[in-house]
Amino acid sequence: MRVVTTAQPLDNQPLDVQPTPLALLLLGREADPKSERGVECPGDLPSPSDPNLVARARAAKEKLGDKVFILGHHYQRDEVIEFADVTGDSFKLAKDAAARPEAEYIVFCGVHFMAESADILTSDDQKVVLPDLAAGCSMADMATAEQVAECWDVLTEAGIAGSTVPVSYMNSSADIKAFTGKHGGTICTSSNAKKALEWAFEQGEKVLFLPDQHLGRNTAVRDMGMSLDDCVLYNPHKPNGGLTVEQLRGAKMILWRGHCSVHGRFSVDSVNDVRARIPGVNVLVHPECKHEVVAAADHVGSTEYIIKALEAAPAGSKWAIGTELNLVRRLANRFAAEDKEVVFLDKTVCFCSTMNRIDLPHLVWTLESLAEGNLVNQIQVDKETESFAKLALERMLALP
Repeated sequence: MRVVTTAQPLDNQPLDVQPTPLALLLLGREADPKSERGVECPGDLPSPSDPNLVARARAAKEKLGDKVFILGHHYQRDEVIEFADVTGDSFKLAKDAAARPEAEYIVFCGVHFMAESADILTSDDQKVVLPDLAAGCSMADMATAEQVAECWDVLTEAGIAGSTVPVSYMNSSADIKAFTGKHGGTICTSSNAKKALEWAFEQGEKVLFLPDQHLGRNTAVRDMGMSLDDCVLYNPHKPNGGLTVEQLRGAKMILWRGHCSVHGRFSVDSVNDVRARIPGVNVLVHPECKHEVVAAADHVGSTEYIIKALEAAPAGSKWAIGTELNLVRRLANRFAAEDKEVVFLDKTVCFCSTMNRIDLPHLVWTLESLAEGNLVNQIQVDKETESFAKLALERMLALP
């Protein structure tokens, strides 16, 4: 069980905590009251790391040779992506790792649930390493094993567990993937969520969708023709999820109250503002955005979809992208030479703070430690959890 504590002054007066040069990734202080809870409005990232670190990273990687395979998620900063052997979304990278059995060390530059997925899909001889163990995912943390087990008890008491199929987003912990596999469900990505839901409704009458409410709602309503009334929101912090038995029995989609803290900050105001500023702009957003934002956009798709859409876009076209800023800036630089204008959808800078905990100092420490024969920050999923989680992943891989 993970325990989180917060410091409180003895006199119950507010703490006046000032940032120091040692504060890691201080991305900003202000909060946007219109965005979802837990979403911060960051400033800019720290300046690029000391050039000496670049040389050290190159030397350590060269010393390791084929023993190491570095995965870089699209949301990583450029100084990390520079050393990645492959880049992609979380599932693509996990599959890439499994396809490199000769690599003894898989260094996953991403967040914790991604490294867990890589450990599940790779062989027992391979060791998956996360350069900073603090690189978690707020969305994945919004659904714990205990909360989901309690939810299933609620569905059982309502008499609907037997007709409910769990579908869990890739952005979930190994425990949640295992729960999904154990209860006859499947995993989905933002690319194949519709196929996963179609499969699930062939198995049962209802879907429990974990942990991102927005991907579940957008897929059900936008892609499958359901109504918003077909969806209910289960809040794990309220008795019975804050729902009546009648609401649970009448729903087709039981959505978990979770969200992405990056995509959750985009609003309809963001869409309207960029259209006013840039006439003729194409608004392209990730399906983790809120339903009203997706409805207001011109195009909706996964990270890979976003990249391919820009690759296929005509010269002179203008695009406002609603996803993580590291990727948007990388795409803007890439396609500027093709006379394609790419801007961030919101006027306020928004990095994924946990993803950016993987920085060059952590990567250098990891590679140098491995080069010296010291295994650090290994991510291991226990065998029972792995078996059920892998079952859920295999059901996804079997989707048409």
